[in-house]
Amino acid sequence: MGWLDPSITAVNVLSGDGQSAGDPSGVSAQLRARSSPPASPPPDRKNGDSVVLPPDTSIDSDLLIAKRKTLVRSRHTQFAAATGLIADSRIFGKVSFATQAISVCRPSMLDSAMVLARNNVNISGAGSRAMMFAHGFGCDQHMWTEVASEFEADFRVILFDHVGAGRSDLAAYHPAKYAALEGYAEDVVEIGRALGLKDAIFVGHSVSAMIGALATLEAPGMFSELVMVGPSPRYIDDGDYIGGFSHAQVDELLEFLADNHLGWSAAMAPAIMGNPERPELGEKLANSFCATDPEIARQFAHTTFFSDNRADLPRLTARTLVMQCREDIIAPPCVGEYVHAQIPNSEYLLLDATGHCPNLSAPKEVTAAIRAFV
Repeated sequence: MGWLDPSITAVNVLSGDGQSAGDPSGVSAQLRARSSPPASPPPDRKNGDSVVLPPDTSIDSDLLIAKRKTLVRSRHTQFAAATGLIADSRIFGKVSFATQAISVCRPSMLDSAMVLARNNVNISGAGSRAMMFAHGFGCDQHMWTEVASEFEADFRVILFDHVGAGRSDLAAYHPAKYAALEGYAEDVVEIGRALGLKDAIFVGHSVSAMIGALATLEAPGMFSELVMVGPSPRYIDDGDYIGGFSHAQVDELLEFLADNHLGWSAAMAPAIMGNPERPELGEKLANSFCATDPEIARQFAHTTFFSDNRADLPRLTARTLVMQCREDIIAPPCVGEYVHAQIPNSEYLLLDATGHCPNLSAPKEVTAAIRAFV
């Protein structure tokens, strides 16, 4: 059986292309001073482009979110035109079904296409085996571009956005569902089933490493190999377990994020990225953080930092590569060593790289490690 069910190929139409206690870096006053809207709105993104915000650009978050919703509505309109569905213009993010549409698309095709549209799934490459890449908190699928493109000659490469990120369907975000990582894992499994994946490879960065682990437990056989980049099964210290953060530190981080989303993004992105000699990397991550819906970012951060998946690790049967960086303030090497020790069929690799995002800072090394593993 092929990895991709030909009945859902219609989705290709969508695939085109003053310092304070709460502000440790003193960025709040600077951002407030630049809080007025720009004289003219920035140009719309083209398909496949990332949001690029120069350091001196003021940001109107409401305008940015409105633009993203408009992009999502446009994608639904394209989908409706391609499949015979009628987009209900009165309800954002909803698609009503017409009798004509049912005659054009089988129900299974409609369900699969809607899943792929919801998560902005993009497929490229060649080969009989699939490799799915999943991004971390505050990011989108573009964070994997440099690495994923290196596998297109040998694999079918699958990129997607978690609901609430990138060009996913923001209307599909439900706080109750995504209050636990299992909600995101459910989406991964739905994508896999929509594409008919079997014995595929899942590559997850940061929190998506645990999301991938949960997906393999929910759907055995869908992913036979896991690549975890900077994983952490629990971010908060617990007895002898060292996660890297105290409960109070996480509370402070989340409070800062809730009070000042842009300030949090500007302060945290460079620290998370590391590599201070390459400030453009921190700026790229900050721009990605800033482009995320503030409320969704706050909820995803809470879900991430308060997750605890230690008990799930020994249950994994998929062959697993645990990849960690030498200096990582989010997931220090001891966490990667713990993950490796708990997963029965796993390998551990300490990269000669720093920061939490080696997919951006050391893409060649990450690519080489994945290729050697698979």
